[in-house]
Amino acid sequence: MRPHHLLLTIALLLPPLFGHSQANFKPLDQWLDQHAPIMGGRAYLVLYKDGKIVYSHGAGQLNGRQKFGLKMMAQMFGQTPDLNPFTSSSKIPIASCSKWLSAALVMTFVDEGKLRLTDTVGTWLPVLTQHGKGNITISQCLSHLTGIKAPPIRKGFKEEARMSSMDNAIAGIADMPMEGKPGTVFHYSNLGFQIAGAVLEKISGSDFRTLFKQRISDPLDMPNTDFGDAAVPVPAGSGNSTPDDYIHFLAMILNKGMYNGKRILSEESVAAMQVNLLTPDIRISFSPAADVSFGYGLGEWTLGTHTVTSPGIFGSFPWVNKEKHYAGFLLGFYFQQDDRNKRYIELEKLVDQTLP
Repeated sequence: MRPHHLLLTIALLLPPLFGHSQANFKPLDQWLDQHAPIMGGRAYLVLYKDGKIVYSHGAGQLNGRQKFGLKMMAQMFGQTPDLNPFTSSSKIPIASCSKWLSAALVMTFVDEGKLRLTDTVGTWLPVLTQHGKGNITISQCLSHLTGIKAPPIRKGFKEEARMSSMDNAIAGIADMPMEGKPGTVFHYSNLGFQIAGAVLEKISGSDFRTLFKQRISDPLDMPNTDFGDAAVPVPAGSGNSTPDDYIHFLAMILNKGMYNGKRILSEESVAAMQVNLLTPDIRISFSPAADVSFGYGLGEWTLGTHTVTSPGIFGSFPWVNKEKHYAGFLLGFYFQQDDRNKRYIELEKLVDQTLP
C-alpha cells in the first residue's frame, strides 16, 4: 500500500474510534431537567476527570413560590436575592460542604508538624479543660466524636448567629453537656469543627478566614470561596462557593493532594481523611445519613471504599469516586430532605455509567 493510501485509511478509521470513547451526556441533561424542580428549582453539575472538566451544565428555573421564599430569606439577612438560573460561577451558601474544606485546612497544619490528630484541645483552649472537655482530640473534632451533646439544628443556628468572637463561641461549647466519653459517640454537628478552628487560630495567631485564604482558596484558585462576613466564621457550615471553585478542591482530593503541580496536602493526609472512623462499637446519637452503609472520616462521609463526600443541608453535593477516578459537584439550594441521599446515590450511579 502506498504511503498516502495508508494515511487515508487511518484518517477514515480515526473518527469512529474516537467517537466510541466519548461519553453520551444526554442522560445527565435529562436527569437535571427532571430533578431541578424538586431541588429548589435550579441545579448545576460539574464533572472532572483526566485532568479536565468533562461536563458543566445547569437546568431549571425558579417558580413563583420559590422566588418568594428566597426573597424573604434574603430580606432576613439584609441581602439581595439571586433569582437567576445557576451557572458554573453562581456563588451560594454550601453549608456542610464547608466541613471538607475546613478539615483540609487543619491537615495543612498536620503536614507541617504544627499539629497532630492525637493532640488534645485543652492544650490551646483551657476553658474546655475547666469544663472537663480538654481531653478531646483534634481527630475527634473532625469526626463528630467529641462526646459533646450538641443542641438541635435550629437552636444551634440561633446560637451561632449570636456569637461575638471565637473565644465566646468556645466558651459556649464549654458549657454544653456531655453525652458520652470522647471517641465513643457520633453526633453530627458543627461543634467539633468550631473547636478545631479555634485551635488553628491559637496556633497561628491568625484568624480562620485568613488561614483558609492563604492555605486553601488561594493555592487552589478558588477566588469565590469564603466563610462569609459574620462576626465569627463557622468552619462546619458558613462556607460559600461556586461549582467552578469547589471542583478545584475536589480535583486536589482526587489527585491525592496535588493541584496544578502544587502540593496542597500530603498523600498521607488525604488518605487519613478518608478512613471510616465509625467502628461498630461507636454509638450513633445523631446522623443525617439514613443509609447505614455511610461511614465518616475527617470532614467527609465515606461510602464503601470508592466514594467520599460532604453534602450540605442546603442541597449541594460534592463527591470523589476513587474507583472510576473522577470528581463531581452538584450545586443546589433547597431544604426538602426527603429522598435526598437516595437522589445523590442515583446521580453518582448515572455518572458512573456515563463516563468512559
